[in-house]
Amino acid sequence: MTLELREIGAMADIDRAQWNALTGLDYPFLRHEFLEALESSGAATAETGWIPRHLTLWQSDRLVGVLPHYDKDHSFGEYIFDWQWADAWERAGGSYYPKQLSAIPFTPCQGPRLHLADEVAADQAIRLLVEHLERQRPETWHLLFPETREAGEWQSVWSTLLERHGMQYHWFNRAYDDFDTFLATMTSKRRKELRRERRKVAEQGLCMRRLQGSEISEADLAAFYRCYQMTYLEHGQRGYLNYEFFSRVLETMPEALVLVQAMYGEQPVAAALCFQGRDTLYGRYWGSEVEADCLHFETCYYQGIEHCILQGLHRFDPGTQGEHKVPRGFEPIVTRSLHWIRHPRFRDAIGDFLSRERPMVAERMQEARELLPFKVIENE
Repeated sequence: MTLELREIGAMADIDRAQWNALTGLDYPFLRHEFLEALESSGAATAETGWIPRHLTLWQSDRLVGVLPHYDKDHSFGEYIFDWQWADAWERAGGSYYPKQLSAIPFTPCQGPRLHLADEVAADQAIRLLVEHLERQRPETWHLLFPETREAGEWQSVWSTLLERHGMQYHWFNRAYDDFDTFLATMTSKRRKELRRERRKVAEQGLCMRRLQGSEISEADLAAFYRCYQMTYLEHGQRGYLNYEFFSRVLETMPEALVLVQAMYGEQPVAAALCFQGRDTLYGRYWGSEVEADCLHFETCYYQGIEHCILQGLHRFDPGTQGEHKVPRGFEPIVTRSLHWIRHPRFRDAIGDFLSRERPMVAERMQEARELLPFKVIENE
C-alpha cells in the first residue's frame, strides 16, 4: 500500500466526517470536535504555544491514519513533567524548545494517539512517520499517554525511544449492581467511612444531580464554568480552557458530556464535567463556589462511580494524581510516555534517569495496592 504523509495546520482544514469515520467515537478526545474546539477557542494555538501540525496518512484521497501533533515552546498542559530535562539541556548550551509533541492538549488520559485504518500495517505507518519526524531534526519528540499496545508498536520500529512510566488511579466496574454492591467489597471500616462522607454532603443541605447530553443547558454550562474558574482563581491562576471551548463541545458533541452538579436549593454551587467514551468515564474538570466537607469526593468520585454502574461502563478515569483516591476504591495503573532525544549523550543521561525512576514508580504502585480497601482484589 502506498501511503502519503501530509501535515495539517488546523483541524478546521480537514473534514470532520472523514476524520471521525477513521477514529470512531469511542475515545472522545481524539474526535475531530474535541481537537477543533481546542483550536477554534484559542486554547491550543500558536498564541498559547501549541502550534498544530497534525500528521495524517492518505491513500489517494482517503484518510487512513491520524496522529495529533504539535510544536511546543513550553511544557505546560502536558502532565508529563520534563521541565528538569529542559533546564539541564539549556544549561548545557542546548535548545530544548521548540519540541515536537504527539498528544491531546491538557488531557492526561490514556488512549489511542496514532489511529489507522484496518488495512494499514502499524509498522509501515510508523516508519513513514519516523522518517518524517527525523527529517524535521527536532531536539526532542514526545508521545504522551499512548495505550500499551501502541507504545510497543512505536518501540519496535524506533529502537532509540525512551519509555517513561507514571501512575494514575482508576476505578473498575466488576459487574456491580449498585453503589452498595460496590461498597460490600470493602472492609467494614472503609465501607462505613464512605457512607459517612456521602451522608455529610446531604447533611450540609446539598443535593446532587447528574445531567447528560441534551439535558445540559447553556445555563448549566455557565454555572459549571463559573465554579471551574473560581477554583483556579483561589490558587492565583486561570484555567487553561475558556468558556468558548466548553460551549463548543456542548454544541458539537453533547452526547459525550456528563455534568455532575451539587445543588443548594435551586442553585448549582459546585460541578464536575466528565466525558464518556464507549466503556470509560473520564473525570476532567471540577470547580466549587463553596467550602463543604466531602463535597469534592461526592462530586468527582462517588457520582462518577454511580454513573458507571448505571450505564454499564467498565472504567472510571477521574484524572491525574491523588493518593486519596486509593482508600475510595481507585486502583493504581501504569501510564506511559515515549521520548526521542536527538543528542546521544543527552539521551543517555535521560535514559539513566528513567532507569532509576521506574523502580520508584513500581514501588509506589505496590504501596498503593497494599492500601486498597477491598477485602479481595480480583485479577484484571
